[in-house]
Amino acid sequence: MPAAAVKIVRTSKSSTKSALPPDPDERRAAGKALRDRVSRQQHSEWTPPKDRRNPVDMVIESSKGRIPELVPIRYGRMMVSPFTFYRGTAGLMAADLASTPTTGIRAQLCGDCHLMNLGGFATPERRLIFDMNDFDETLPGPWEWDLKRLAASFIMACRSNGFSKSDQRDAAQICAQSYRERMAEYSGMQALEIWYQVLDVEKVMASLRDKVSRARLQKRVQKEEARTVTEHDFPTLAEAKGGKSAIKDNPPLIYHHQVLNSPANQDNILQAFARYRETLPDERKVLFDRYQLMDMALKVVGVGSVGTLCTVALMMAANNDPLFLQIKEANRSVLEPYVGKSVYANQAQRVVTGQRLMQSASDIFLGWTVGKGSGGRHFYVRQLRDMKMKVLVEVFNPTTMIDYARLCGWTLARAHAKSGDSSMISGYLGKSNVFDCAIADFSMSYADQAERDHAAFLEAIRKGEIEANVEH
Repeated sequence: MPAAAVKIVRTSKSSTKSALPPDPDERRAAGKALRDRVSRQQHSEWTPPKDRRNPVDMVIESSKGRIPELVPIRYGRMMVSPFTFYRGTAGLMAADLASTPTTGIRAQLCGDCHLMNLGGFATPERRLIFDMNDFDETLPGPWEWDLKRLAASFIMACRSNGFSKSDQRDAAQICAQSYRERMAEYSGMQALEIWYQVLDVEKVMASLRDKVSRARLQKRVQKEEARTVTEHDFPTLAEAKGGKSAIKDNPPLIYHHQVLNSPANQDNILQAFARYRETLPDERKVLFDRYQLMDMALKVVGVGSVGTLCTVALMMAANNDPLFLQIKEANRSVLEPYVGKSVYANQAQRVVTGQRLMQSASDIFLGWTVGKGSGGRHFYVRQLRDMKMKVLVEVFNPTTMIDYARLCGWTLARAHAKSGDSSMISGYLGKSNVFDCAIADFSMSYADQAERDHAAFLEAIRKGEIEANVEH
């Protein structure tokens, strides 16, 4: 049984293997009973433990094993604001969340669930949907942790946009309320019905009350739907070199690194691609085999991921038939010290499985591989761009931020309902706003903590303890 699943079948001397699992109402009652052990108000608590580690030390430790010349870029992105610092410190928050109360109900977690790790992308049927899109830290764990990180990220984003304290709190509380209300809906659905749930772009646009925001999204959707790899991505990312197509250098964001292009590594790369191919379904192998690897280059991505090995591969099926794949290194989840090791020895398989479990639809080229030798690096593979739409939080007004908070809470509830026990979680949450208010309280307090940690991080840079490279 996968580690993400919550086993709820009760056994007794008279039970048999064919016994039906407990009724949803029974599971809701069990969830409600958990309040006696962990009250909903307890989730409002955030007090730094006395033995809390120095946040700067934890940031430095999290850079071990990364490409050395890229680490200053990571720090440069983190120093920009408390919000960017927050986005780059999932490990720090995981350690903090481990000291907070939990119900004991587990689900598959994103592990780095902040509002910038959700967005739009295309399904294999070319349908534009909204969903979670970053699973580097995914592992089964307490469902509360994802929601707390998500809600607190709204406080950080609101502060970054200069919103009032009441708007900040409203965004976090609406996020939790949406999660609670949608989880109640999922608790009344059949298991297969939950797996069929999807948030398409029409639902997203309908959820936006601000006309300007809705028009802006409509324009972006139309632009993405008109994009093609051949007409848009290929001219932007590739060029002709020596009679063949190659990836354009754009240092320090995309460039040809000696590790990738040394003759000694060519055989290792080809073998890694062969191992990746074996993780694809047979029909996808037929499609993949139409392409030939032409070039690879290093790519700098995100905030927290900067410095991990991430590459772009240019594949060609014909002169005017390109495919760009992103190959990204997967390390151990930051949740692992607190929730236990993954059942998958390959960390990339952990990422891929978690992604497929939480998303309503995943990329057709999603798979994993491993580098040469017993200590080879683990990588997962997917298309580089597939109508992917990044959320422009910086231009949100308070109304749109709250609408987005409601959307994100809904999305997280759907993702958790696929792997966790929606009836037990819903029973615990109840129908009142007690839990929502607790999460808002926690989020405000934890945002203050993140600001203090960011200030300590800046001080370390000023003292020369950390080298940061600010991009222009």
